Amino acid sequence: MKKTILCIGAGYVGGPTMAVIADKCPDYKVIVVDVNEKRIKAWQSDELPIYEPGLDEVVRRARGRNLFFSTDVVAGIKEAGIIFVSVNTPTKTFGAGAGKAADLQYWEKTARDIIEHSGHDKIVVEKSTLPVRTAEAMRRILESNTKGLNFDIISNPEFMAEGTAVGDLQHPDRVLIGALETPSGQKALQAIKDIYLNWVPEERIKTTNLWSSELTKLVSNAMLAQRISSVNSISALCEKTDANILEVSSAMGLDSRIGPKFLRASIGFGGSCFKKDILNLVYLCEFYGLPEVAAYWEQVVKINDYQAERFVRKILMNMFNSVAGKKIAVFGFAFKADTGDTRESPAITVSKMLLEERAVLSIHDPKALENARLDLADCPGEISYHEDPYEAAAGTHAILVLTEWKQFRDYDYRKIFEVMEKPAFIFDGRNILDHRALFEQGFNVYPLGQREYSHLT
Repeated sequence: MKKTILCIGAGYVGGPTMAVIADKCPDYKVIVVDVNEKRIKAWQSDELPIYEPGLDEVVRRARGRNLFFSTDVVAGIKEAGIIFVSVNTPTKTFGAGAGKAADLQYWEKTARDIIEHSGHDKIVVEKSTLPVRTAEAMRRILESNTKGLNFDIISNPEFMAEGTAVGDLQHPDRVLIGALETPSGQKALQAIKDIYLNWVPEERIKTTNLWSSELTKLVSNAMLAQRISSVNSISALCEKTDANILEVSSAMGLDSRIGPKFLRASIGFGGSCFKKDILNLVYLCEFYGLPEVAAYWEQVVKINDYQAERFVRKILMNMFNSVAGKKIAVFGFAFKADTGDTRESPAITVSKMLLEERAVLSIHDPKALENARLDLADCPGEISYHEDPYEAAAGTHAILVLTEWKQFRDYDYRKIFEVMEKPAFIFDGRNILDHRALFEQGFNVYPLGQREYSHLT
């Protein structure tokens, strides 16, 4: 039982994490369970439910050997000695803390399921991103069992980024493990540490108390998001002053105290973590009577929303103050390259705003079309979806680059220009294209925080 690991939740975190653990730890049995039967069948097939570079190979090596996917949550709980909890913790949409606090109903249900179906002591590992002190609530629930069982709570937050998840898991900057400072808690900590020592150097495994581990995850995401919002706010200033955001961010990033990462201007951050974790941090600060700290972090989200709205205003202003009836190609719907995940993608905000302006949308993305259909299913207006970029561009007035897919740089834009309405516009929301070359081909080009190239002035 000590060598059997269960993960409850087969999503973007649970699936890849357990696949890498199984791959690196062949003497452990790893079971991933989820109530979503369709998702589990996908994990058991050749078409995995999520796209991550390198994930197929890892799953194939371990699946059927020591990695198993199932919908039988009860059997998994009974068998495992270590349970990773990786269930959804969305932002609350109701009641106290609505719009900011984490909704912990799925997490609490999981804790109660563990009590009900356990027949022996277990280590329960928080893998979902949770508010600080949540482990205390989980400990109280688990200790309320009437079976005389002992449950040790561990915080082991994930720090992988979608699009590079497999590499991040195989070669992590750090693995963070938090536990209670009791003999039992420290023994449980060592058990989790022993799993990672199969492939992670010991100096990269950081151990803390339970509360520091929980808070570190929230603060890490907030700090990264803050850098994105900071550089995006400066991109707006660059456009007013004829400065170039690429030159500003590049020169700034040469300062070793700042560094170059997360300083690329764009239409904003997305994904399942950044916005949710910042709002969770805001709620915690408000709860503990720190309104100034809460206001500071809330501004990071407001700047992110502002950047997407500013991008749409730029489109309207340069397309003669109207996009009604105009066909616009959206290149990229995933929140970042190398993933099909569209959660909190800026492309959703931009698309909905354009649909409200009565634009006709033609959406192209290498991996996210299915999710794009779901995200825009209830939106009134005319929308088409295309795997072929040239089909997506045919008859359009403008192209919006909303995801930094590398292949977008390699498309034949002369061919695209020929099939577009004139004047033809490109709004590069990721600053990844050759703007001068596109201008020379006939496009009117509008990047972020850089010089605009227009034939109309």
